[in-house]
Amino acid sequence: MLLAIETSCDETGVALFSEDGSFIKHLLYSQVALHSPFGGIVPEIASRKQLEVLPHLINQLLKETHTDIKQIKAIAVTFGPGLIGSLLVGVSFAKALSWALKVPLIKIDHLEAHLSAIFLEKEVKFPFIGLLVSGGHTALFLVESFEDFKLLGHTRDDAAGEAFDKVAKLLNLGYPGGPKISELAEKGNRKAINFPRPLLEDPVLDFSFSGLKTAVLNYLKINPDFKVEDVCASFEDAVCEVLIKKTLKASKKFKIPRIVVAGGVASNKRLRELFLEEGQKNSIEVYFPSAEFCTDNGAMVGVLGWYKWKSKNFASLEDEPYARAKFKKYKY
Repeated sequence: MLLAIETSCDETGVALFSEDGSFIKHLLYSQVALHSPFGGIVPEIASRKQLEVLPHLINQLLKETHTDIKQIKAIAVTFGPGLIGSLLVGVSFAKALSWALKVPLIKIDHLEAHLSAIFLEKEVKFPFIGLLVSGGHTALFLVESFEDFKLLGHTRDDAAGEAFDKVAKLLNLGYPGGPKISELAEKGNRKAINFPRPLLEDPVLDFSFSGLKTAVLNYLKINPDFKVEDVCASFEDAVCEVLIKKTLKASKKFKIPRIVVAGGVASNKRLRELFLEEGQKNSIEVYFPSAEFCTDNGAMVGVLGWYKWKSKNFASLEDEPYARAKFKKYKY
């Protein structure tokens, strides 16, 4: 079997896959309650909790699947990008296990894993345009195979999920802010406030959400009697419009009628609805993983790890984790 480990941020994820690539089970431990009082993730707390939780979670996974540790024949683990302390916990544990069991170690990139999560549930033809949208990342990729991810554009400042959390903080909604904004947006007027759509008409496939966040802040200062539901609805639609139009622009530019949307923000109900509508209008297939596979998890690491296992794309015990994304922008 293949054991997959994900510890890039504040979630601890583990998963098992059989030798034929069948997904067996995954377990996830979330630290949301732990970080909520601070209004965001505290890296030191996150890494210490990863260290505490990971061994127990793997033991639980082996116990629930009636698996002997000697049945593990390969280990896939997220090397980055992410919080370096959290990454070190997962990578160090995986290296030790790989050495002790004398099995291959497989290096997984966190962004590539998110875009591979769709294959847990659906078969999508290559190539496709991949939109990764989460709290830490917002980026567009041309995905030509499990080992060929070309970066088309990324955020120049805040990620979309980060903007959701910061706007939620301005509105005193607590952390994490995305789900709370989405819930309130359902009751608001989406056309009440004309927030800017940053870089929407720019031909470059980059994003920017810092200015939009500032626009919300300025609106709240000028309009002290604001209706929170209207702010949430108008802000949410501004983010969704930028994400969708930029991704459709990439799809048309490269003449690829398939889009995969992944990452934590991909579970946003409004984003899914609008993306599917626009996809249907433009004869483009749009795919989303189930909500449980949108957030950081071990299963997405495992599905990509299995393909690397079969192609014998192994890592060295000397390879080090990395905090920042290593992709260079594809020249198109």
